[in-house]
Amino acid sequence: MTTALIHHEDGFKHLMPPGHPERVARLEALMPALEGKNVTRVEAPFCTPEDILLCHPQAYVDAINKAAPEEGFVQLDGDTYLSPGTLDCVHRAVGGTIKGVDMVLGGEARNAFVAMRPPGHHAETATPMGFCIYGVVAIAAKHALQRHGLNRVAVVDFDVHHGNGTQDLLWSEARTLFVSSHQSPLWPGSGAPSERGAHDNVLNIPLAPGTGGALFRQEYEGQVFPALNAFRPELILVSAGFDAHVDDPLANLALVEEDFAWVTRKLCEIASEHCEGRLVSYLEGGYDLDALAASGAAHLDELIARNG
Repeated sequence: MTTALIHHEDGFKHLMPPGHPERVARLEALMPALEGKNVTRVEAPFCTPEDILLCHPQAYVDAINKAAPEEGFVQLDGDTYLSPGTLDCVHRAVGGTIKGVDMVLGGEARNAFVAMRPPGHHAETATPMGFCIYGVVAIAAKHALQRHGLNRVAVVDFDVHHGNGTQDLLWSEARTLFVSSHQSPLWPGSGAPSERGAHDNVLNIPLAPGTGGALFRQEYEGQVFPALNAFRPELILVSAGFDAHVDDPLANLALVEEDFAWVTRKLCEIASEHCEGRLVSYLEGGYDLDALAASGAAHLDELIARNG
């Protein structure tokens, strides 16, 4: 078995105004750090319109398509933009993550990392926000449930910001467990432990500013891993945001590359115990370029190590 690294050059076509943190340079820094690794490289395909409708209503999709510009930028909210290349980029992000699910469930790969952009975990049912347009990982979860017939899909989000969009999209889905660790207080202001989901299927782990690796690991050992083991997932999806790194400019947690490697390794171990190692991760945040490259490489190295 192998690790699939799923990417497409269209990831570079989603342009942002000067100075925006979610910029093309993120992939320009990350992809060279992933060169030379023992992976199966796969081009992210376009998703279908029906894929997006697994989570978002047609009226919302129509509004996004209509707003997409032929030149310049269209601002959807305070920090979310469309450019002429955005739709190709985000459609391949969704399609690539679905491809990853298909590969691991079909036995073509043990696990997969989808290195695309923009992030997706802030996009709510009919609201783009926080750089995000479509709920990429939530769509992948619904794909696994509705088209592959799974009964239990876990989503783990270790981005520094709460995955409010994924929570919104999976709130009433009893066949999912959504877990988010995130800095609090911090934008978007959601993610309290009292937010439990319609079926007690949401677990939020707020972390105080300044939290480092020791407390992060303690919370995962004490709360996240027991919840995952009790849930017994048939597939684990990961919102792999690396902006909890100590060097990231948008937040104030203090993780380092070894912490991302550790949590990836532990999630792979749980996947091995419950679902034959089937795990798919999607790139979310991470805005210090050096930290993103090093952390993303450490994450991929741990996925590859599970194939040895």
